[in-house]
Amino acid sequence: MGKLYIVPTPIGNLEDITLRAIRVLKEVDLILAEDTRTSGKLLHHYNIDTPMQSHHMHNEHKTVEGIVRRLQSGENVALISDAGTPAISDPGFLLTRACVENNIEVDCLPGATAFVPALVNSGLPNDKFVFEGFLPVKKGRQTRLTLLAEEPRTIIFYESPHKLVKTLSHFEAYFGAERLVSVSRELSKMYEETIRGTVKEVLQHYTDNPPKGEIVIVVAGKK
Repeated sequence: MGKLYIVPTPIGNLEDITLRAIRVLKEVDLILAEDTRTSGKLLHHYNIDTPMQSHHMHNEHKTVEGIVRRLQSGENVALISDAGTPAISDPGFLLTRACVENNIEVDCLPGATAFVPALVNSGLPNDKFVFEGFLPVKKGRQTRLTLLAEEPRTIIFYESPHKLVKTLSHFEAYFGAERLVSVSRELSKMYEETIRGTVKEVLQHYTDNPPKGEIVIVVAGKK
């Protein structure tokens, strides 16, 4: 029986990968990559020539069965995403669950993920928090925000740059203009920045300065 390795990859700076992760990616029989073109740059940087196969949200339902068979035949497989830890708002859950159901060993390596540094550098309480990932785009969004308005723990969201202003405006409506918020973007990259303040202040900043890059929003819980 083979083993499935869940391998975190850098969220920006290519140096943010562990020595163990590099070794595993070199030793496995196959690497499952969310986007083989994106991952190819990382593998080339570290002289890793292990074969890759595409595994993303649009095909994972179809590929899981075949991957499980390969693992059962004795092959070792590594799963990576474009950035960060697989299965955190990325593909990975379905394959992990299938391996657990088939008694295939799963080894998740520790490593990069975007929400941890965003939470720590937000200055907001981090002893208890809720990770929400991406909010529903349409259906269920209002219901979710209404529930979260009463959440006492710090709340973490992922968001795309072109939806950030809209999401902050929703926070103003549901959480209140004075709720504290921290927005981190381009973590570990050259233009990394974190903007902290009230929802009203941060909304105004990004209304005046349209954002780019990957974004993590950290919102204070209700007092």
